[in-house]
Amino acid sequence: MALTGRTGLLAALAAIVVLLAPEPGLVVLAAALVLAVLVTADLLLAGAVRGLRFQRDGERRVRLGQSATIGLVVDNPGGRRVRGVLRDAWQPSAGAEPRRVPLDVPARERRRLVTTLTPTRRGDREAVAVTVRSVGPLGLAARQRTFHVPWTVRVLPPFLSRRHLPARLARLRELDGRHPALVRGQGTEFDSLREYVVGDDVRSIDWRASARRSDVVVRTWRPERDRRVLIVLDTGRTSAGRVGEAPLPGSGPSGWPRLDWSMDAALLLASLAARAGDRVDFLAYDRAVRAQVSGVSRTELLSSLVNAMAPIEAELVEADAAGMVAAVLSRARRRCLVVLLTDLNATAMEEGLLPVLPSLSSRHMVVVASVADPRVAGMAAGRGTAEGVYDAAAAERLRGERRGITAVLRRHGVEVVDALPEDVAPALADAYLALKAAGRL
Repeated sequence: MALTGRTGLLAALAAIVVLLAPEPGLVVLAAALVLAVLVTADLLLAGAVRGLRFQRDGERRVRLGQSATIGLVVDNPGGRRVRGVLRDAWQPSAGAEPRRVPLDVPARERRRLVTTLTPTRRGDREAVAVTVRSVGPLGLAARQRTFHVPWTVRVLPPFLSRRHLPARLARLRELDGRHPALVRGQGTEFDSLREYVVGDDVRSIDWRASARRSDVVVRTWRPERDRRVLIVLDTGRTSAGRVGEAPLPGSGPSGWPRLDWSMDAALLLASLAARAGDRVDFLAYDRAVRAQVSGVSRTELLSSLVNAMAPIEAELVEADAAGMVAAVLSRARRRCLVVLLTDLNATAMEEGLLPVLPSLSSRHMVVVASVADPRVAGMAAGRGTAEGVYDAAAAERLRGERRGITAVLRRHGVEVVDALPEDVAPALADAYLALKAAGRL
């Protein structure tokens, strides 16, 4: 049983009458008796909530930044009208609205209520409970009960970098030979011969054909298809840091985690590689495999990736680089492109990835992509105060460490993409296209 605001108001009025009455004792007793009778009668006449039945319907998946509609059907099998308030509670990050709705379900009828979810985080957002308060005809008392009505909505990554895909696909069509521009390089499918021009790779010269023509000619190549691309997402502690500005409303003032920016870059690369005819696999790892996608067709790749990425959260542990490399080698036995999305943290790299990198780069083409913090550049530009000078010195030291790590990685034959949050996805796609154009993939 629950008392309403009207009960309190009635009690306050009764107290005023008691204070003004010449015989307070009798008036108090009479007022309490009347109030108790009214509350009891109102409670008995309120519709029963114990027998209510519920059923949900609506969307199971929604992209971050969009809204989902969830229906809740309330069935009243009892013989009395249930009139009052219903609260459909969800996790706070689900962004459920409205929080409370008026409820009026006649006897042996049902009503459908609608809740709109606008989530502010990726992952599985779950319904917590449905609470119904059935108020009596006088509005003095109510029956209340809480029910568990499960429903889960998976919030998928938004894939904001999709807008960069058309331009990259146009460049891909040029590489494929659908446009006149052809590429040069090694390890790709031979296309034709043409005259040598300044800037051509001397390794592409066809000496026999040059001798027959009395002119220097080079071979042109078409990028091979059906190559394998393995995207590896580092979900360790360094991926938890928030960088950049929040790209979606409600994401908070401190920006997105590096993990989400890396996911966005991975989705753009996967979409581009799939259109190029390459086979794309995915692995999320820190100290264990958090998610993986393998052997998925081109048409199902994007939906499989966003579904696998949605529940992944950054783990506040140091990533096990040796375990990650072992997991990659066990899944990629033939030479392929391995794209590692991680942070160029000097300490983590020196103690983790660098010692085991040769075993990976000797067997596969490796690209390391990292999300840079734009605040570091802002700190490095500050010189106005003594505090600003210290901040600038710390920022320059950090930038120097990242440049040093980048140089070490490149000496191991690793391509490095180090870009700001909004630029990392197109920069990684451009690096992939550059490898295709150079015939290295």
